[in-house]
Amino acid sequence: MGYAHEYAHAVLHRGRVPMEPTDHVVNWADGPRRGKYYPRVDAFALPETEDLPDVPIAPGLLPGTGEEPAPDGHPGFGLPLLSAMLKDSYGLVGRRLGVQANTDLAGLPYYHHANWSRGTAGGGGLYPVSVHWASGPSGPLTPGLHYYDIHRHALQRLLTGDVTGRVREALGPDAPDGALDTDQYLVLGVKYWQNSFKYNSFCFHVVCTDLGTLVQTWRIWAAARGLRLAPALWFDEPALSGLLGVPGEEEAVFAVVPLRWDAPRAEDAEAPHTDPRHRPAVRHRDVERSRTLLDFPQVRAMHRATLEGAAARPAPGALAAAAALADPVGTGVRVPLPGPDLPDTGVRRALRERRSSFGRFDARREVSAGHLSSVLAACAGTRLAGDTDPSGEHRLARLYVFVNHVAGIEPGAYAYDPDRGDLRAVVTGPQGPFLQENYFLANYNLEQAGAVLVPTVRTTAVLDAVGDRGYRLAVATAGAVAQSFYLAASALGLGAGVALGFDNVSYAERLGLTDGDEAPLLIMALGHERPGPADFRHEIA
Repeated sequence: MGYAHEYAHAVLHRGRVPMEPTDHVVNWADGPRRGKYYPRVDAFALPETEDLPDVPIAPGLLPGTGEEPAPDGHPGFGLPLLSAMLKDSYGLVGRRLGVQANTDLAGLPYYHHANWSRGTAGGGGLYPVSVHWASGPSGPLTPGLHYYDIHRHALQRLLTGDVTGRVREALGPDAPDGALDTDQYLVLGVKYWQNSFKYNSFCFHVVCTDLGTLVQTWRIWAAARGLRLAPALWFDEPALSGLLGVPGEEEAVFAVVPLRWDAPRAEDAEAPHTDPRHRPAVRHRDVERSRTLLDFPQVRAMHRATLEGAAARPAPGALAAAAALADPVGTGVRVPLPGPDLPDTGVRRALRERRSSFGRFDARREVSAGHLSSVLAACAGTRLAGDTDPSGEHRLARLYVFVNHVAGIEPGAYAYDPDRGDLRAVVTGPQGPFLQENYFLANYNLEQAGAVLVPTVRTTAVLDAVGDRGYRLAVATAGAVAQSFYLAASALGLGAGVALGFDNVSYAERLGLTDGDEAPLLIMALGHERPGPADFRHEIA
């Protein structure tokens, strides 16, 4: 049993036994930037994306429920398509100035406290994932390694020359089908300090959810256009850290996402004058804004634990032992739900309109059972489908829902059965007091939400099946579910909010999970917002 088991236990119980250091105070004035800064690296503007036609989100969220994209619509990515995906997912697309109940409200009008919106959700709005594009000869630019600058929607070339062979070497010969047949890769790093300055030891858990939200955005975005993306989470991580020129204990490489390009991969060129011992690496360094950086032993320990065996990819089917448990047949009162259905909302529109409701829920308008069914189905269908489960066969997350104000469904706590498409009663009666008593913050009145969804993952079973590195996968899966939740709610015109600050153990007790290994990892509030909320149109100011 590795250290990840100990960390998972600490995270699950942190509502009752605070994680060290218990006296940590966030120094906002000395906080890091929300993105890396390379002051002496040229930037290349990416193509404008607004002219790219939007496409319905349904095929990406609920395959089979809407008009499927033409299989030959996009033979692969090109620069305009990649630019659009990066902008829609992680680029800055708006400014948050609406009046809401979060603690940062007073500072939002000031530019240096501005909160910029992105299509992808991020824990605490910190966004520590750094996106690098390793481009080979089949791409439109001079081959090299580029950093995606979110503030300018531009690429910064950190290294010139084709290093995609190094990426393929790191992935290993047993990489999933197609991963070695391209020379275009997105390499995702996580800069711990960008999150740990706020969340301290809890940081490692939060950044894993951030990985999942971003990858799931890409999967939905690509699937709506008939393309498939899947992350590799097992690879020679020290080799890629060396290529990026980053100290692994400060910035770790969490995933590699191969891209099918719209041009065939060029054959590896002969390089008779190249010394095989020459291992090029990025020499440019990110300039840190913070004057004082703190070290958190639990984050460092989790980094070491998940680094061990990084290149030893689990055997196919290894995750079967950690799959979500099937709902028991013939137990409890069953509540049927209408079939899931999403409108023809475009992917870009859903991403641009995604936001956290922060105290704006209004219980006077009930959520329809059909809308609840659609959101549950989108969440239950979420798979990262990475190198441990390329076909997406194994569902890792199971869903529960606390119903407050849903038309035709009595208040109570229910288990969702995705195969039957119905709910099974677990606890009957109003749940509002329980929900609010076990929430740490004051930015939501959960009783006002129509429903609160709770994804669980058998975290310890994942660790037993694939080792400590599986912690990244388990928690990233919960993050992916959260992103599906946000986008389904956005497509339906519903308010949504996802939170990490709750008493996980109380939820496990309430749902009768204490004798098993299901861990409640998030709470996801869904409902209508109050009409006519105060907001500010920054784009016309």
